[in-house]
Amino acid sequence: MSDLRTVRAVCPHDCPDACAMLVTLDDNRAVAVRGDREHPFTRGFLCHKVARYPERVYHRDRLQFPLRRIGSKGSGQFERVSWDAALDEIASRFRAIADGPHGPQAILPYSYCGTMGKIQSEGLDRRFFHRLGASLLDRTICATAGGAGYTMTIGSKHGTDPEAFSQSQYIINWGSNTAVTNMHLWVRMVEARKRHGAKIVTIDPYRSITAARSDWHLAPRPGTDAALALGMMHVIFRDGLADEAYLSDFCLGGDELRARVLSEYAPPRVAEITGLAIDDIERLAQQYATISPSAIRINYGMQRHAGGGMAVRTIACLPSVIGAWRHPAGGILLSTSGTFAFDLAAVQRPDLISSGTRTVNMTQLAEALHGELPGPPVQALYVYNSNPAAIAPDQQRVLTGLRRDDLFTVVHEQFPTDTVDYADIVLPATTQLEHFDLHGSYGHQFVQVNVPAIAPLGEARCNTDVFRGLARRLDFEPELFDVSDEQLARELLWETGPLKMVPAAMRGITLDRLKCEGAIKLNPVNRSVSEGEHSSTPGIGGHVERSPSLMLRVPKDEPLHHDAPFANGGFATPSGKCELRCERLAQLGLDPLPTFIPPAESPASAPELAKRFPLQLLSPPSPHFLNSTFVEVDSLRRSAVEPQLEISVADATARGIQHGDLVSVFNDRGSFIARALAGDNVRPGVVVSPSIWWNKHSPGHRNCNSTTPTRLTDLGGGATFFDNLVEVKRVVSL
Repeated sequence: MSDLRTVRAVCPHDCPDACAMLVTLDDNRAVAVRGDREHPFTRGFLCHKVARYPERVYHRDRLQFPLRRIGSKGSGQFERVSWDAALDEIASRFRAIADGPHGPQAILPYSYCGTMGKIQSEGLDRRFFHRLGASLLDRTICATAGGAGYTMTIGSKHGTDPEAFSQSQYIINWGSNTAVTNMHLWVRMVEARKRHGAKIVTIDPYRSITAARSDWHLAPRPGTDAALALGMMHVIFRDGLADEAYLSDFCLGGDELRARVLSEYAPPRVAEITGLAIDDIERLAQQYATISPSAIRINYGMQRHAGGGMAVRTIACLPSVIGAWRHPAGGILLSTSGTFAFDLAAVQRPDLISSGTRTVNMTQLAEALHGELPGPPVQALYVYNSNPAAIAPDQQRVLTGLRRDDLFTVVHEQFPTDTVDYADIVLPATTQLEHFDLHGSYGHQFVQVNVPAIAPLGEARCNTDVFRGLARRLDFEPELFDVSDEQLARELLWETGPLKMVPAAMRGITLDRLKCEGAIKLNPVNRSVSEGEHSSTPGIGGHVERSPSLMLRVPKDEPLHHDAPFANGGFATPSGKCELRCERLAQLGLDPLPTFIPPAESPASAPELAKRFPLQLLSPPSPHFLNSTFVEVDSLRRSAVEPQLEISVADATARGIQHGDLVSVFNDRGSFIARALAGDNVRPGVVVSPSIWWNKHSPGHRNCNSTTPTRLTDLGGGATFFDNLVEVKRVVSL
């Protein structure tokens, strides 16, 4: 007789939705995963990737035991060893390097968001490497350029409440494939269209799924988004559509911005830069300024070029120009991460960092492994929550570095990824169903807790367990590392310090409440008054009601009510205003006003390079993968079919390429092979290859990152994956 029961969980993957999940167990085996209908934002449905989670957890290729390399690096040949042997070897090698001529900074941790949990992703790991004295890792590969640009304007990562989008009348998805990468926000957009005829616009060089489902799709040239935003401002100021009172009361630099856009960014020039029709630029600006409330969902894809930080900054100025912040359903949303106020310093202990410790930008892993960055050579690499052999730019140089015989590489992983093949020691990692974690989100405002649903498979261990084990072997202070995951969660939630220190947004949110009630929304913070004056009422407020299970439920027949975060100013900038002119940028030697910084690699900005490589390559996420996660799931890999390249009919015909041909995509950095799909989803001069395939599942054992550069963005030191000129030719045979 089966014993079915249900355990509450949270999707851990690098997605803004952070879905609430329910795991069905049959005799302690997970047999199904479904969305939790009680969650006010994610409302009970999961993406097709996470809905297959049991297939992933019990996959035949799960790593379940520690391994030691016995073959050449890259061969993937290992022998099983005990945990004691693996940890002893790691500790011994780390100690020898730390005591050697180059010191502990020759050890480099490498991780990103394989899990978004605050404990397993960015908790005790930081404390361990800070205490060890290892090099610091600047985790830039996804979002830092846009985050830096946005905060230069707004002051923090605050914006429109995602739940309020259902009340918007004019919605722009700017560089965001929202229907795929933020599907629960897309539901709010569709609700707005059904309820009151809201218009949905998508701005993207690629006709993505979101673009195809929108009311209007504009396809500018890659990397020209800032020029389009400046052209919109030109029309808005020229036609008297700006909110002059908002500009005067709550903004800095309005007159200077007006002068610039009126003199430099007239629609004819913007049309030349972006490749859009003048009439479309005019129409977009007029609709955006006159249909209220208007909201922009801006995403990180459009900031992955040389001027990406400035581009996000420029677009972030638009809501203030038209006063869209006056309405709760107006404004702009980049990320909700700034609304969370976890006590990260308590768990990460930055006070343990030695003075003068160098920082390595993760985007420049190729340079780091080849000794081309300041500081000591990298002698040891500890990889967790990431798959750099597949996801890092300038891939062939990264792989050459990973093959170094003098590099000691540890990889803590769930599956035999491309990176695992180059490891000296492989440690088996738990999945989300097998460990404890605490979650915020960058797509909604709910704190959630994940409790283990099943015991770890085989000998798999979570990140915190491994760092505790290494800390003991290195004789680190027990008071730093003999701490449970639940204790770390309480530290993150400010439960271990004085009540007066708890930020207003977090007050009343405790681990015990989370275990009992599930998702708890952050307290609303009135940005126009100081935090000390704000109400500290816990929970998610009067617009929800408790269900019998104590979970939070949004009544279906009651409209949500939201605060307008900047209706009366209160920006988190030094001036307290929206900084259309930003003195901090001037201090960095950058233009203090919004401007257009062209891509480093485009036919317009690099004409000589474009003679050899005339096509701009974009490599957005495949709907079937999440970065390089889920490639291991057979059914999802079959759905993705194979590496593909979307190319315009005109560009294909000019190269003698027919729909369905195998093609080589190449530049001076490298090449990869894909199946050509000739059609009208991309404009001439642009090609798109959905990513990220593992090399071992790719023809020629290379993916699109063989062609991508390690060049950094203007702000935030971000990656420039989409600033990439290539050529394409038909492949006769493999």
